[in-house]
Amino acid sequence: MVREERWPRWVYGSGDEPDYRFSFANERTFLAWIRTGLALLAAGVAVDAFDLSFPGGVQRGLASALVVLALTTAVIGWTRWARAERAMRRNKPLPASHLSALLSAGVVVAAVTVLLVVLLSS
Repeated sequence: MVREERWPRWVYGSGDEPDYRFSFANERTFLAWIRTGLALLAAGVAVDAFDLSFPGGVQRGLASALVVLALTTAVIGWTRWARAERAMRRNKPLPASHLSALLSAGVVVAAVTVLLVVLLSS
């Protein structure tokens, strides 16, 4: 009989197996975070690839900020998945995430930067 080792152990190593519907819902939420990260990554690549006539290093800085937000989104998504899965296994309340506010603030800063550049260049 082969023993199945599940990774990460700090998630699967304690508690009881939750209802699979909740685990699947948690996984779908993780995949939504990954899709958001991919969209931010695509936006960063697009901002860098096309000439938007932004002054100085604003275009390169905006592209870099979007790529960093994409990386941050992927990390947040995985961390949220793992913490929620562990909480469900231990029959504890789902943990809050303060990093979502950081991600939202980053998207707002990027949007305001684009808005200001467009308005000031008109």
